Amino acid sequence: MEPQPMVVVAVFRARQGHEPALEDALRAMLPPTRREPGCLNYDLHRGHDDLGLFFFHETWVSADHHAAHLKTPHVQHLLAISPELLIEPIREYKGRRLEPS
Repeated sequence: MEPQPMVVVAVFRARQGHEPALEDALRAMLPPTRREPGCLNYDLHRGHDDLGLFFFHETWVSADHHAAHLKTPHVQHLLAISPELLIEPIREYKGRRLEPS
């Protein structure tokens, strides 16, 4: 059986007043990430009732592809500017999609 892709949800909470800057920084991640090997989808979302909440829904061919993504210059840049934009550390949830039994 072929391994299932890895799904990641990465959650970002903007520091008050930094919502536009965080949104810009996260939107800038879309084009380069979507071109990365192993990226099946990389979608940015904003909270419905909390406009300071942003999250990526990502699907990667493998955990190795996601690990390579974390080492890219665009991710490293985002990590470098995150302390000024975020009220808490980035939360990341990793898993595999479940099918009906």
